[in-house]
Amino acid sequence: MAEEIDPAAIEAGRLLFAAPCEFVAGVTSPSILPPVGLPEVAFAGRSNVGKSSLINALTGRKTLARTSNTPGRTQQLNFFDLGGRLMLVDMPGYGYAKASRKEVKEWQGLATLYLKGRPSLRRALLLVDARQGLKEIDERVMKQLDESAQSYQIVLTKADKLKPEALAALRAEIAARAARHPAAHPEIVATSSVSGEGIPLLRALLAALASPAPLR
Repeated sequence: MAEEIDPAAIEAGRLLFAAPCEFVAGVTSPSILPPVGLPEVAFAGRSNVGKSSLINALTGRKTLARTSNTPGRTQQLNFFDLGGRLMLVDMPGYGYAKASRKEVKEWQGLATLYLKGRPSLRRALLLVDARQGLKEIDERVMKQLDESAQSYQIVLTKADKLKPEALAALRAEIAARAARHPAAHPEIVATSSVSGEGIPLLRALLAALASPAPLR
């Protein structure tokens, strides 16, 4: 069952994500990460899970984060400043990518270092395609986040592709599996960048992690 969110929290989320959102940096090496400052939320998941589409839906913009039909298109950590209160980080997808093994290894190494050692990272959002559910590779990432004590929350994407009964069953199954992971947030959020399902709820949850006032 989805967590109840009061109207004030929904409105706070709406206002935050209506603020200007600007691209800050595309990072390919730990040595050029932006200075620690704003609270950060990272969007992680398998290639083609819909990370960029979800970021665009949250911010109400069509082209803020680049989307593609080619899995593995995001090849760096992309940082977006949301109203001087929250940093959104679009991460390289894991799994299939149309790139060399060397390139993929470099992306994943950067992502692992970021998730393990970024002091301003408040939460990682682990995106899971609702049509496919949790895969073994997702479980491996969850275990890594558990080991580094990095808080994360599972967010289902493409929820509009499932009927309500199937979606409810999937959420219950994933919640049961997530309960075995100490760093996992108990609430599973189902979203659709097409229908808008779950977007106000996720905005509200992320607004609670943001700085109360602009820091920039």
